Amino acid sequence: MTPTSTSSSTDTSTKTSTEAHATKPPKLPTKAYEQELERLQAELVTMQQWVKQTGNRVVIVFEGRDAAGKGSAIKRITQYLNPRTVRIAALPAPTERQRTQWYFQRYVEHLPAAGEIVIFDRSWYNRAGVERVMGFCTEVEYQRFLQQCPVFEQMLLDDGIILRKYWFSVSDVEQEKRFRSRLGDPMRRWKLSPMDLESITRWEEYSKAKDQMFAHTDLPSSPWHVVESEDKKRSRLNVIKHLLDSIPYLHIDPPEVKIPVRPKARGYERPPRDLQRYVPDHAASLIDGDEDSKHSKNDKHSKDAKKGKGGKAKS
Repeated sequence: MTPTSTSSSTDTSTKTSTEAHATKPPKLPTKAYEQELERLQAELVTMQQWVKQTGNRVVIVFEGRDAAGKGSAIKRITQYLNPRTVRIAALPAPTERQRTQWYFQRYVEHLPAAGEIVIFDRSWYNRAGVERVMGFCTEVEYQRFLQQCPVFEQMLLDDGIILRKYWFSVSDVEQEKRFRSRLGDPMRRWKLSPMDLESITRWEEYSKAKDQMFAHTDLPSSPWHVVESEDKKRSRLNVIKHLLDSIPYLHIDPPEVKIPVRPKARGYERPPRDLQRYVPDHAASLIDGDEDSKHSKNDKHSKDAKKGKGGKAKS
């Protein structure tokens, strides 16, 4: 029996390029964005402390179009959190052995223990998206996934895991703009893969796959939450605020820590520094170089000033 979807929202992926581009929200002022981001990140630290102290387990699924801003949102969420408590699960393509396992098996290995939060940067929904569109799974495997996924997620919920699912939505125009930006940036060019570029030529196939996925897995017990991501800064603030509002955490003061008084030295002598291998002070060269540059500029300005005062030579 096919589950009934509760979603009534429309993904910008189903709009025309003109509509998506025309409805892009106005740019947020940088100062307002940074102040609100800092406030929300402080609340995330509080929420993390609650999860740790109460032994709760949280799973957050991030899905969406390529270049929709999932990675940058995850980066802001985890920026000040304890990596021992909060983990990111970004799984590579399955191995030959994993392909013979129950499909959900390799994801189960990454589920949180008590007091942990796991963020899935892509998840078991790969089967409903890229695997479906690119033909990496059979029709039988795809249909089995649509049947088993709601049951699998219900098992997580029944065991007490807090599950949140976010879909990052971006228009085709904005996606291509971000692809081109990555292509010209040597620091981010690694983000572009042949699979990413396929999302341009197979845009409608991905839209249909997403619609089918929502029809089967957007349920009252584990709903999808769509994050409009034409503006990355807005999407980051919106997803963090929604996440915090959706989890009933309480403010828990961390245990009081007292820094002890350092005891007096008892005759320990440090070995000579020249017996150890120190990393060269590369940073010093930046200061020296800056000073040399300043002196060079000052000398040039001084010579120019003298020429200005002297004017032409008298005969």
